[in-house]
This record gives sequence, structure tokens and C-alpha cells, in this order.
Amino acid sequence: MKEKETSSVVIIGGGPGGYVAAIRAAQLGLQVTLVEEEHLGGVCLNWGCIPTKSLLRNAEVISLLSQGKTFGFTVEGFRADYGAAVERSRKVAARLVKGVATLMKKNGVRVVEGTGRLAGPNRVTVALNDGGETALEADAIILATGGRARTIPGVEVDGERVMVARDALAMRDLPGSVVIVGAGAIGVEFAHLWRTYGAEVTLVEMMEHILPLEDEEVAREVERAFQRRKVRVLTSTRVEGIEAAADGVRVRVRKGDGEEETLEAERALIAIGIRPNSEGLGLEEVGVELDRGWVVVDERMRTSVPGIWAIGDVTGKLPLAHVASAQGIVAAEDIAGESPVPLDYGAMPRCTYCHPQVASFGLTEAQAREQGYDVRVGRFPFLANGKALALGERSGFAKLVVDGVSGWLLGAHLVGPEVTELLPELVLARNAELLPETIARSVHAHPTLSEVLAEAAHAVFGRAIHI
Repeated sequence: MKEKETSSVVIIGGGPGGYVAAIRAAQLGLQVTLVEEEHLGGVCLNWGCIPTKSLLRNAEVISLLSQGKTFGFTVEGFRADYGAAVERSRKVAARLVKGVATLMKKNGVRVVEGTGRLAGPNRVTVALNDGGETALEADAIILATGGRARTIPGVEVDGERVMVARDALAMRDLPGSVVIVGAGAIGVEFAHLWRTYGAEVTLVEMMEHILPLEDEEVAREVERAFQRRKVRVLTSTRVEGIEAAADGVRVRVRKGDGEEETLEAERALIAIGIRPNSEGLGLEEVGVELDRGWVVVDERMRTSVPGIWAIGDVTGKLPLAHVASAQGIVAAEDIAGESPVPLDYGAMPRCTYCHPQVASFGLTEAQAREQGYDVRVGRFPFLANGKALALGERSGFAKLVVDGVSGWLLGAHLVGPEVTELLPELVLARNAELLPETIARSVHAHPTLSEVLAEAAHAVFGRAIHI
């Protein structure tokens, strides 16, 4: 055992929640030690958000090159190298990881490479990667251990034939055919990516529509786009089993009408959500309250044990990198004696980077009606937007869900070109309690994609200009 060390804050986990919490705590004058067992940046930078978006950019370029007739050019002898695309994605991820390491040094955050475990409310023991163990004592501990892919009971994930997202991102060769189980954001993004590169893709979702957390109109728009690209979409379909063989996989499914089918492909990807990395942390011994493995926290990220906070995917609140970062800032400010504003999870942005893109926050139209709101909806299509037509993007729309009594913006649901970049204006409007009239009266430059937001706000009152 090495000599005992002391730190004001010890953070276990260096993902987008942990490293952001470390920076904010250091900015507030606290002494910070960050414990990370693998790579700074966590799943997001190394095996999630960043490498997938790099690959999806490659897919975007390929898609544009396939539209030569539309844009008046011809490409001869074109060949897409999927392995090169994966290599580029790894370089992008590595660059950002180095950037996080630089930020740690800049802010005076000490990084300990190893696996942390609670040894008490104010004590963490770390099994060091290079051997040995060290003990850290702190006034506060932040748990930021994240989550990992959930799998299907009885199905063996071998990383070759049957994969989860991390395996898929490390794969250098393009599968000729693939069955994707789960049509949430991860499943839909991989379906878009692999289909663009020419793979035969079948997308299986047990709920009634793909992207089940999104507004149904938005999901149907994406589903139609996938079907036009010959992606087979099976909704209301449950996977009964997956068998791997030397020549591929066989996925047994049962459809909503009871019909059974065996799908055959080279590989299968399981993308059905995550489970928390809460085992082996000593949580039960210390007395931290858990709910089915998720760490229970209050609005300031405090656990049931004084001196211990938790942030990110391990809390089960909303498994998104930007949510983890926001939670990290709240936890650090609370530890430093600030009065952080509690997070409004109903205003958290959600983005899916398929084609067309999807971006949303808040209640869907159906959810708003179920909750008894007097719902008013404003829609505006990209088909009537000059910038979208100039880009060659005709599909999609902006949809605002508004409480007809108060004018409160209950939710926003966008599908179409670059909508992930358009969403922040509406999130700001929600957080600032701005009414649709304010959005409508804010002059949007022409021609821009953002004009659909003003038009959708006008449409809430039946006064859209260009339809």
C-alpha cells in the first residue's frame, strides 16, 4: 500500500461527466483527483459519440457523391474504403482524448490511472493500472462510472458475429449484411451508416415504431426514408434468440401478429440500451441507495450518503453525454457551496444523426395530450424552405408542441437537414420561458434552415407565411 494521499474532491470515472466535473471543481478552487481505469473521455469520446459522428460524416460524403446527377457531376471508379473511415474515426477520437488530458493539466487536476472503489464515505482505494494500490481521502466523492451496453439474456456477445456498439466501432471490415436489434438512436445511426456503405440492413424494434422515444410523426418520417433506401424495418417484433455460426448469425424473431421468422446475416448488432456500471464500487457496503443498479440522486446529484455525489449514466436519469456534463457541473458547484440551478430533464436535447437527422426535447404530441394539456401544434416542412431545396434536402419538418392555455413550449421535434444544429434555439426558448410569439417575431436570416423554426412558431397560430 502506497502512502495515503488527501484531496478535496475525488472523482471516479473520466468520461464527459467526470472530466467536466473535475474542471468545474478546479475552477472553483477545489483540489481534484480524477480516477480513470481506461481512457479519458470515457465511452463518448473513445467508443461512442465522437467516432460514430466521424463515421457518419464519411457516410454523408458518400451520399453526396451518389447524387452526382442532381448536382451535375460524374464520379467514375469510385470506391469507398470502410477501413479507412474507421481509421479516421480513431484518429479523431485520439485527438480529443489528448485534448482532455491537456485540460486536466491546465486546470491542475491530478489523474490517477486505475480502478477506484469506495472504502468509506470519504475514502477511495485505487487498484493502479501499473500495479499496487493507493488510498485517497476527500471531503467529497463523485461517482461517474457510466454504463455499458445491455444485452439479451441467453445471447452470447462474442464481439465478432454478435456485437454491441463498442465492437462495431472497432470493426475494420464492412459487414455484407447485418441485423440490428433495437431501433433507438444507436441502432438507427448504425443502420444509416452501414446501408450508405452498401450493406444489407434489417432493423428490428419491439415497439410500434422506430425511435420509440421520439414523436411518432418524426419516427414515421425516418422509417419512410429508410424504406426508400431498402432498409428492412420490422417493428412490433421481438427477438426470441440469436445463434452465431461460422458463416454468420441467425436471429429468430416473433412479429406482432405471432408470425415467426429467422433472419440470416453476417453479423448482428444489439443496441437495446444500457445498464449501470455500479458493481464492484462498494456502494452497498457504504450504504448508497440503488434502484435496480442505478444510483439514486437528488436534484443536486447527492446520493443517500453525505459526501458522495453521482452523475452521468450510472444515475439512469438520461444516458446522454451532454446530460452527464451538465450533471457534473451541478455536482461540482454544490460541493463548492454554490447554489446550482437544478436541471430540467424535460428540456434536455436529444439528437440522432441518421439521415434525415432527428432532434427533439420535451413532450411528444401524444404525451402532451395524455397529460391533459390543451395542445396546439405548429408544423412547417423543409420542402417549403429555400435553403433546404438549395441543399437538395426536401424531406422533414419542424414541429412545436405548445400548451394552448399558457403558451408554454412543451416540446419540439425536428427531422430533416442539420436539425441537430437548429435545436439549441428552441431549448433556449424553453429555458428562458419564451412564448412561440417571440420565436415567430425574431427575424431569422434568409435563406437559412433556421427559418423553419420561425415558420413553425407562426404555424402554432395558423399564420405560417410560406405554406
